[in-house]
Parts: sequence; structure tokens; C-alpha cells
Amino acid sequence: MAILPEVKSHYGRLKLLIGGEWVESKSDIINKTYNPATGVEIAEYPTATKQEARAAVEAAQQAFVALKGIALRERARMLFNMRQIFDREEDMLARVLVQDHGRTYKEAAGSVRRSIENIESACSAAYGMAARNEHIDNLARGIDMWLTWEPLGPFLIVTPGNIPMHAWSSFVPYALAAGCPVVVSPSRQDPVAADYMSKVALEAGFPAGCINLIHGGRDVNSYILEQPEIEGIGFIGSTSAGLDLFAQCGKLGKTSSLNGNGKNTVVITPDADLESCPAYVRQGCFGMTGQRCLGSDNVVILGDKARYEAVKQSLVENASAMKLGYGLDESVTMGPYATAAGRDKVWAWVERGLAEGAKMVLDGRTMVPADYPDGYFLGPTIIEDADIDMEICKQEAFGAVASLIRADSVEQVIEWINTKTDLGHSACIMTSSGATARQFAREVNVGNVGINVGVPQPYAFFPLGSKRKSFLGAAKSRLASMRLFLDERTVTARWV
Repeated sequence: MAILPEVKSHYGRLKLLIGGEWVESKSDIINKTYNPATGVEIAEYPTATKQEARAAVEAAQQAFVALKGIALRERARMLFNMRQIFDREEDMLARVLVQDHGRTYKEAAGSVRRSIENIESACSAAYGMAARNEHIDNLARGIDMWLTWEPLGPFLIVTPGNIPMHAWSSFVPYALAAGCPVVVSPSRQDPVAADYMSKVALEAGFPAGCINLIHGGRDVNSYILEQPEIEGIGFIGSTSAGLDLFAQCGKLGKTSSLNGNGKNTVVITPDADLESCPAYVRQGCFGMTGQRCLGSDNVVILGDKARYEAVKQSLVENASAMKLGYGLDESVTMGPYATAAGRDKVWAWVERGLAEGAKMVLDGRTMVPADYPDGYFLGPTIIEDADIDMEICKQEAFGAVASLIRADSVEQVIEWINTKTDLGHSACIMTSSGATARQFAREVNVGNVGINVGVPQPYAFFPLGSKRKSFLGAAKSRLASMRLFLDERTVTARWV
């Protein structure tokens, strides 16, 4: 298979995007970012000053006024332009994402494709604006009444390190469809991906200041959210950060969509197809090196000892066949962690499980590629004898780990999922029984249910339906975020 070229070996010092112009930051704080596969520096980026953050907010407010004067059809045309441009640049964006984040090229291309689908969904949302409005003639004698949906104003969008492009597309195109400019604050883990997303998006033709890019972090994000022009925030990240932002939004009276951590489970029933299950578990537990909110690390196996051993052996064989390396090598099936700290945190999580009494089945350290000694690698890891009351079975690993747990019944597993954690991103079940699948889907208290799939990823025009402390705020992301960016106005008129 081909080894694809890097877009650049080094991207230089990244700039800020303010009011349609790429601006050199005056900040004294300059950070470095590294290729996770090689450990080699690929860019520098600033931590923006408060003055620069304020300038981005002012630019977004000016753009909000400009957008109000642009016809809906013209705004929709700009979104269609954006979709064409992203489609044209799909390969380049995927290679940038591999180099900046660490995933495989296939995974990166899939993420860019999901981003394009979000832009397509935003195109439909723009034209769907008309259907939201209502008008009733002669509601009472001589009185007409109508309702219109209007954009709120500029928003802060904070994207995470694990899905920088997909998260961007889960909010930004919809905000623009609604008529709301954005100030984007990306994760410090992969600033190059955010930089390239913004460069591609600028070609769509939206007024200057509709998309602004500020590299900052929590303090800068909090400062931007405090600005009176900013109406709210779209965020994907950790639950702890989401809770802080939720509290700040409450004090400031601002709206929010805050997507946090998950603790997800895959259930394998006795009647599940043993040939297909390993591939589903591999995708759910080890895909994207386990660094995604809909990834799972609890694998619950129902059935007798013989069935358990057969499932375990099949999972080990499938995981052991994965090839670790630099994702631009198309033969690689698992890349590095996005950061060294993230990798080390996952291994500390594994060691905590072993200390609690779990046993090692497949040690990911034995699969680290010798060709990349400075990369942030750790192979797929499987442990067994995990007990649902262990901390590792209640806290997210956020890595390529599968904890094997035995259970007596589907009802028992549903109770565990609903009571042993306060998170509710997803849960999957592998079964050939329609009745079992229906019971699971109806009773499990999570927002995204998978039946014979490893990752229950909703399509762009469905919301990421997470529950409990996996989500806080007024509206879910993707198409549902139109409710975040819009507000109602009613008019009552008497002419008779």
C-alpha cells in the first residue's frame, strides 16, 4: 500500500484569523505542536492575548450585522460553495489530520467525509428556515399572527483534540446557516487541523468576520464567553470543562451546547454472530486509538464459560492483527495517541485496573512499532476479570482498551449501564434477537444506541443524542444545534 506524502514537514508559526485577515499574534506565549507518530515538531502557535480575543469578538459582531443583510438564498449558496471546496480538499485535509492528530489515513478521510456531510446537512437547514416560520390569518377577529426564527448573534465554538474537524463541522456550518458568526477556539492538541479547516472554509465567500480563529485555552475561552456580544457556546470536550462552562453560562445568562465524556459499553449476547463481533468490538474499542466519545471500553459477554473463552480468543486474535505506525502509511490500521500525556494516562488507567484485580490478556506495549521510537504509541490492550464495581469499569479510559466483564443477563447489564455511571453517550448490543435488541434500545439510559454496530454514530441530520452528564445545555450538536443559534419572534397585528 502507498505511503502518502505530508502536506508540509513544518507549518511555521500559525496566525490568528480575525475579521477575515490572518494576523500575527503579539503574544509572548508561543507553543509547539508535534506529529504524534514521530514526535517531530510540525508547527508553532500562539496563545492569543485578551486584546486579540476581543478583536475577534468585535469582528464577529460586525459580521453579524453584515449577515443580516444577506438574503437566505445567498447564504445557502455560500454553504453549497463550502461543501464543494471541502470535497475538493478532502485528501489534503485528511493528510493534515493524520499528521496533526495521529489517526490513520482511512480514519482521517472518514472524519473529513463526516464533516462534509455536516455541511450538506447545514445546506438543508438553511432552506429549512422557511418551514420553521408560521403565519395564521384572522386568528381572532381582525387579528393576524406570525412567528419567525431569527439568529441570536455571535457564538464561541470550542473544539476538542480528538475530533478537531468533525467537531468544527458539528457547529460552524449550522451557525452560518442560521446567520450567526463564530469565534472558534480549537484544542491545543491539534492547532494545524483547525488552521486548515478555517483556510478552506474562508473560500466559501462569507463576509469577513463570520469565521474567526483564536488559539487560547480555558482562560481565553472564559474571557470570550464573558463578552456581551457572544450569545452562547458550542463545545465538545471533557465533562469537567463542560460543567465549568455550564456554570459560567448560567451566571451570564447565555445558551449552550456542551458535550462531555462517555462511559460506553458493548454487550455480546449468546446468540450474537461470533464471526462479526470481533470486527465490531475492534472498531468500537480500538478505532481512532479509542479516542472518541462514542468509543467503548467495557465489553460485557453473556453466556457460559466456553462461550466467554471463544469470544475472548476471537477478540484477541483480531486485535493482535492490527498494525501500528504512521497513519500516512495506508497499511497501518492503528495510529498513535494524540499526545504523550494522553497515552500515559491510558496506561495508568490500565495499571489501576490491574491493581484492582483485573488480569492482562493482551498487553499493548508489546505492539509498539520500533520504527517510531519517539511516537506516542500503545497498542490495543485487553484485560479480563473486570468487575462492574471497579473504578475502571465506571471511568472512561479514552484509549484503545477493552475490559472484559461477564454478566448473567441483558437486564443486569441494562441496570449496570443505567446506575453505575452518570454518563450517557452510547451503548451497543450484538445479538440476533429482535426482542432482545428492542428491549435494550428502549430501556438503556443513553442517547445513542447501537444494534450490531461497534460505533453508533448518528448521521449529520440526526443529533448526537447524549444524556445525563455526557451533555449539558439547550440543544444537541449537528442539525439540532439550529435550536441553539436561533430564537423566536412573534408578531400580533390588528388591521380591522
